[in-house]
Amino acid sequence: MNTRAIQATIVAAFLIVAAFLLAAVGAAEATETPYKVVDGKQVDSNTLNGWRTWRGMACERCHGAQQEGLVGPSLVNSLKVLSKDDFKKTVLNGRMEKGMPNFDGSKQVVDNIDYLYAYLKGRSDGAIKPGRLEEISK
Repeated sequence: MNTRAIQATIVAAFLIVAAFLLAAVGAAEATETPYKVVDGKQVDSNTLNGWRTWRGMACERCHGAQQEGLVGPSLVNSLKVLSKDDFKKTVLNGRMEKGMPNFDGSKQVVDNIDYLYAYLKGRSDGAIKPGRLEEISK
């Protein structure tokens, strides 16, 4: 094998290893959840703030106490397909044509939008059970 062929083989091997490592990192990030939960009822403090925002804004009036829909759609189902960005746009800007008010004027919602998403994503994933939550014991 000549020098050029050896160099080409080394470069090809390097590119294959680099592609594998990038894919592995991407897969790890894709499977990382925005919440931490123990036994379905204990969550991290940020997710607990999301649940408190849900309760404080009385979202269950439209989306149901278990987020499975009422007048508004099931968020358990919606968050299986809705991206985090689309969720945030919907909550903050509303969908007036569908009866969803905007919450961009609510300090509680604006300050906790990522945590509200984490709570609802955990419900959608089936990791967080419906009902009262508490913080994970330290």
